[in-house]
Amino acid sequence: MRIGVPRETAPHESRVALIPQTVKRLSSAGHQVMVEAGAGERAFFPDAAYADAGAEIVTVRDQLLGRAELLLIVQRVPLRDLELLTAGCILIGLLQPAASADYIAVARTRALTLLAMELVPRITRAQAMDALSSQATVAGYQAVLLGASHAGRLLPMLTTAAGTIPPGRAFILGAGVAGLQAIATARRLGAIVSAFDVRPAVREEVQSLGATFVEAEAVTTAAEGAGGYARELGQEQQNKVLEAIAKHLPDADLVITTAQIPGKPAPRLITAEMVGHMKPGSVIVDLAVETGGNCELTRAGETVVSGGVTILGPINLPSRIPQHASLMYSRNLQNLLDHLMKDGRLALDGDDPIAGPMTVTRTAGPLP
Repeated sequence: MRIGVPRETAPHESRVALIPQTVKRLSSAGHQVMVEAGAGERAFFPDAAYADAGAEIVTVRDQLLGRAELLLIVQRVPLRDLELLTAGCILIGLLQPAASADYIAVARTRALTLLAMELVPRITRAQAMDALSSQATVAGYQAVLLGASHAGRLLPMLTTAAGTIPPGRAFILGAGVAGLQAIATARRLGAIVSAFDVRPAVREEVQSLGATFVEAEAVTTAAEGAGGYARELGQEQQNKVLEAIAKHLPDADLVITTAQIPGKPAPRLITAEMVGHMKPGSVIVDLAVETGGNCELTRAGETVVSGGVTILGPINLPSRIPQHASLMYSRNLQNLLDHLMKDGRLALDGDDPIAGPMTVTRTAGPLP
């Protein structure tokens, strides 16, 4: 197949869909890989590395799009680019399908097949393809470093000539992939860590990382939805969640919020009133900002200071560590292609337990 890897155009995006190592594997398997010039430079993968791996470096983007049978991307390409793809082309990436009505309409008009990496099912067979998890790992790590750099105090305990400095306290809201990585990173930095999640099933994972699991009456098996994600709570349970969180915020030096519900706005877990009871110099890093935010005061892409508390709303944190984020994403795509490729071509079956749920649009004609 002719596989195209364009340079990413989305704001704040530094990742690339394929790294040279994956390109070499695809080229060795007989595929023609085309990489747009400069596609990997922001992730520190130069064109020469792609050329050495067997890729054709294409300097004119329109030519790459017009020749590709399979386009691999991180984020959505502009609508104009869809018009340049040939009918029957397959596009795989993070497509934001729930907010892409216009995008999907153009793809159908152009007879394109779209597979969304956000929709990789959370089943054992698909774990190595789960891009949301791989990128959440990077985000959880980076969130702690970002928060620590803005905090008014150190996280580790230090014994110095000026006396002993007690360790800082980190409070993690949500114990999914990003939350667990945030716990592990904060622990490595020497903080005393506690974590809250409405799903009781994650208690052992939190404790295994050396953190304290915060109890609340709202913690119930009913809070866990399909695929292990949290589900939306009723108002009474939500009030109990807020009460439990409010008790712990005044002691926290660093708060990382990661709570999200698939297909819905992020739950509001920290109110402006709660922030008012936090210590001056403390920091909140809201990883749910792109779906509305867990903190009432968060602003996407901005730093807000309220009563001496710094609230950070970083956008696309994985892109701030683009080399390893790209490596992990590239491996997700590689594992997906290994699953879908049959005799050198993509075999998309609507009944496939992985490809089926990922398919946003499907061309009526034969696949390339």
